[in-house]
Amino acid sequence: QAHLAESGGGVVQAGGSLTLSCAASARTLNTYVRAWFRQAPGKEREFVAGIRWSGETTYYGDSAKGRFAISKDNDKNTVNLQMDNVKPEDTAVYYCAASTRSSGFIGKVETYDLWGQGTQVTVSS
Repeated sequence: QAHLAESGGGVVQAGGSLTLSCAASARTLNTYVRAWFRQAPGKEREFVAGIRWSGETTYYGDSAKGRFAISKDNDKNTVNLQMDNVKPEDTAVYYCAASTRSSGFIGKVETYDLWGQGTQVTVSS
């Protein structure tokens, strides 16, 4: 079974930048959409950004619009999340997700059947 692994988390100062990466263990993994979610302590898992594996269509949650950018590398089977102008409220565990199903609302947790273990992002003020 394919797995997803996040990397790139850490501590960053407010206003700084950070890039997260998500790699799939199986190069032949066939997915329709990949996404990033985040979860802060005591809060529900929140949609950050998503990208369709076929084509270049991207989607962003309200908190990410104008500051974050999702991108993909089809050959490497990886998805990146470029985070700019980060804020303390961006502090959370960030999860990579993938859906092997062709339907479903991109912003919903239930759409995704593969998840990474998560990587901590801490923004200091």
